[in-house]
Amino acid sequence: MISQLALFSLTITLVCYELAEALFRWSGRRAVFNPLLWAVALIVPCLLLRGIEYRDYFAGVQLLHFLLGPATIALAVPLYEQRQRVRAVLVPLAGATLAAAVTSLVVTLGMLLAAKAGKSLIASLAPRSVTTPVAMAVAEQFGGNPTLTASIVIITGVFGAITIPGVLAVTGRVLGPPSAAAEGLALGMSAHGAGVARAFQDGNETGAFAGLAIGLHAVAAAVLIPLAMKAIGIS
Repeated sequence: MISQLALFSLTITLVCYELAEALFRWSGRRAVFNPLLWAVALIVPCLLLRGIEYRDYFAGVQLLHFLLGPATIALAVPLYEQRQRVRAVLVPLAGATLAAAVTSLVVTLGMLLAAKAGKSLIASLAPRSVTTPVAMAVAEQFGGNPTLTASIVIITGVFGAITIPGVLAVTGRVLGPPSAAAEGLALGMSAHGAGVARAFQDGNETGAFAGLAIGLHAVAAAVLIPLAMKAIGIS
């Protein structure tokens, strides 16, 4: 039977997200009013007022966390619809995904090692650019804190979803407007779930490539992160 805390956590999460989504639509879908960002901004005061610890809140919304898996798998539908376009750019897409995964991992580990971070913190932050279910599993495997990992992944995703469209607009003035594949790849690789949600606002093709980027990055990270962890003495 669902507890009162779980019921409150689920209710406040859904209500705050709907309010944030309404604000986003009212703003004309401006990036700064990203619904994930404002949903968090609304939820945090509610938890503070009720004196609810984050770990208890997180336990209360396990149903939503569980649904991340099926939601990620459901991205295969728009991807299948764009299968011919994917075939045409599969080789450069795979190369770009691998390059991005390696760059993200090297930069993250380099900064953590330079800061002399502990093993648990390194394990928690190394998968920050990977979709939440995979990131949490990888972090837990190497002794990290899955809750911290989930929080960092969300922050990374929201930040990327807000900033990447602006970056693409600036670079587009010099290099020309990015293709739907390039935009989707950038959003999916850098901002995972939040990036995919943002990508679908620009069309199914952009969203499909963002979803593909999440999957490819997850596969690359599942291979690269364990190798990197063992290379720096974390196992």
